[in-house]
Amino acid sequence: MVGRDPDEEHRVATPLELLFDLTFVVAFGVAGDQFAHLVAEGHVGAGLAGFSFAMFSIIWAWINFSWFASAYDTDDWIYRVTTMIQMIGVVVLALGMPEMFASIDRGVELDNTVMVSGYIVMRVAMVFQWLRAARHDPDHRSASLTYATALVFAQIGWVTLAIAPLTVEYAFGLGVVLILVEMSSPVIAERYKGGTPWHAHHIVERHGLLVIITLGEGVIGTVASLSAVVEHQGWSLDAILVAVAGIGLTFGLWWVYYILPSAEVLAVYRRRSFVWGYSHIVVFAALAAVGAGLHVAAYYIEHASHIGATATVLAVAVPVAIYLAAVYLLYTYLLRVPDPFHVLLLALTAATIALALVLAAQGVSMAWCLIVVMLAPVVTVVGYELLGHAHEARALEIALGGADAAED
Repeated sequence: MVGRDPDEEHRVATPLELLFDLTFVVAFGVAGDQFAHLVAEGHVGAGLAGFSFAMFSIIWAWINFSWFASAYDTDDWIYRVTTMIQMIGVVVLALGMPEMFASIDRGVELDNTVMVSGYIVMRVAMVFQWLRAARHDPDHRSASLTYATALVFAQIGWVTLAIAPLTVEYAFGLGVVLILVEMSSPVIAERYKGGTPWHAHHIVERHGLLVIITLGEGVIGTVASLSAVVEHQGWSLDAILVAVAGIGLTFGLWWVYYILPSAEVLAVYRRRSFVWGYSHIVVFAALAAVGAGLHVAAYYIEHASHIGATATVLAVAVPVAIYLAAVYLLYTYLLRVPDPFHVLLLALTAATIALALVLAAQGVSMAWCLIVVMLAPVVTVVGYELLGHAHEARALEIALGGADAAED
């Protein structure tokens, strides 16, 4: 297991990586269902706490595997079996989510034993991978051992969190400390211990593929909302509007993500990968929350929700707004070339979301409100198809024209 060439041509995601990603469909789905249920019950705080904990666990484990695979994908039988063990861990983690959400809702001791057990299974397998890389690749041994050491210390903490009878508040406090330990290891390993030979174009493709996986929650949420309309009204105009809104929103969010020139920039400025990679925790979580918001809309349409129309629209609109803001911030961070055109697009996007909330407050049907929310990413899509791509080309020319990766 030696490091792969970070400049390897035609490097793409492997079938094993795609198979690994499928387990995260289940994890995102369970987290989204639990979140939507609590929000529809009016328990927004508990839902947000559980969803945040679940999203970090899911996304961080995926990020760690993907960056490791970008540098050390040997695809031999040992690597494949270890990856299968990590997939089992994802499934166990997903099975433990309902108990974790329920315990947070009750506000007593945090019941995350099963969920943390699944997480530990994934992370122990990852420790084995890093130790194997340290043994076989002396050029990057220091970085590999740094990753492995941090993982071992963090897992001791997670075991403590799983078995100790801690209240929700204390459990989350310890969780924040462990998260900081986990997130510090890549910075130390990559910046101060020699780093690993990850591949810029490959890692960008991998993140794009998980965006697509996460957007699947939007499709599931659309089906849930559409089923609710059809069950109560039959195939009506509202049913058509809900279908258009859900699929249109999912498609628009996908389109917006691919305006980011991530691969071009990271291939030159590799140190920008830390903020870029960590920011994707917000990107993925926001996309999963959009799907959960569409589930909340389904509960509202079925008259099974304890929140009003405006709060229901907010359940969809807030994660859409967070996602779009994250994409624009990532663009600004990567290129570092100011673009006043983005200010106009963001203002129009904010106005669109505000209009959806006003319509909901005025009693306009949920279907029409969702149509207006759908237009939020359309603002960026249209703006880029008219002028934005030309702006981006000029910004790339400026950003890369004077590039000096050694000083970045």
